[in-house]
Amino acid sequence: MIYCGIDWAERTHDVALVDDSGQLLAKRHITDDAAGYKILLDLLAEYGDTAENPIPVAIETSRGLLVAVLRTGKRKVFAINPLAAARYRDRHSVSRKKSDPGDALVLANILRTDMHAHRPLPEDSDLGRAIAVLARAQQDSLWNRQQLANQLRSLLREYYPAALAAFEPWRTGLCRPEARELLRAAPTPTRAAKLTRTQLTAALRRAGRKRGIEEEVGRLQGVLRADWAHQPPLVEEALGKQMLALLVQLEAACTAANDLAEAVEEAFPQHPDAEVILSFPGLGIQLGARILAEIGDDRKRFANARGLKAYAGASPITRASGKKSSITRRRIKNDRLNHAGYLWAFSSITASPGAKAHYRHRRDHGDWHAAAQRNLFNRMIGQLYHCLQQGHRYDEALAFPAPPDEVRTAAA
Repeated sequence: MIYCGIDWAERTHDVALVDDSGQLLAKRHITDDAAGYKILLDLLAEYGDTAENPIPVAIETSRGLLVAVLRTGKRKVFAINPLAAARYRDRHSVSRKKSDPGDALVLANILRTDMHAHRPLPEDSDLGRAIAVLARAQQDSLWNRQQLANQLRSLLREYYPAALAAFEPWRTGLCRPEARELLRAAPTPTRAAKLTRTQLTAALRRAGRKRGIEEEVGRLQGVLRADWAHQPPLVEEALGKQMLALLVQLEAACTAANDLAEAVEEAFPQHPDAEVILSFPGLGIQLGARILAEIGDDRKRFANARGLKAYAGASPITRASGKKSSITRRRIKNDRLNHAGYLWAFSSITASPGAKAHYRHRRDHGDWHAAAQRNLFNRMIGQLYHCLQQGHRYDEALAFPAPPDEVRTAAA
């Protein structure tokens, strides 16, 4: 058996091959281009790599063109956590020396000694991986949009509270087209107070508003012309220019979020698992795509529902030593899946009577809101695992069966 380890970098990579005894068979320094990839594949083929019996590869990343080349066919590619690789390095040397060829050798030996303890990259379909790219990008764009909106809100608090008062009732008020159009038309409170009804009407129409324009214009004019404190004129103008620069970034972030959301809405329904995922209460296209992006469509990725729950951070973890034992929430998890699960559990409480009853039961027995919601997510994602494995849609009666007492009462 031959094992391969690759220490990757931005422009070059170091490759090491070892046999069952740990003897170094070959090492190469390749470039990150098509020529370098060919050298790598030729090296693997020289030492017995075939389509039916490929040499397993360990590398410290799960992304990039090099990984895409290695994942063709039946080859198992193991993405080793850099922290774990650093711990393995200490097994071979206590002097704390480090080199790229040495790290490649360490990665190859990880597979030689402990391949059973590491998971290969899942064999997700191309469509599943494409949805993962779009869903993660859309999630990142939303986080970026909210971060920019928070920066804009903080800046407006310094000199333009009237704008916040006009659009603050909504959590994403500054991301609304009407708010952005108004700020562009009047970057300072002094200019905003001088806006006429005609100018306000034109701004709302440019933002795409079609109904209730007269009432909204009256409301905005009343807010903008109220008695507000002002910065000195020169300072106010400077802050207005800073706000316009930040507004350009927010505009781009809003456009990116909307475009990526449309791409997800186009791609996700084409996936075979979409029907099962969307049958669950609280899951729409965007949130369902995020769930699929993180769990993938490789049915062999998780041995059972418990593994998926641990990966999502939904199941608790026990720490026991001697006479002490404690149960706490899991901190090492897939943060994206855990965040999607929080939103899923929150929305399922209102979409499913069974989920709401389960949540209330946990709260009545002493759980805080977050703990009760996490417990609900733990139950829902276990049911999702079962439904995906069996190809069944969600069934409320099976997911949250009525207690025996209620069943007897209904029968009577």
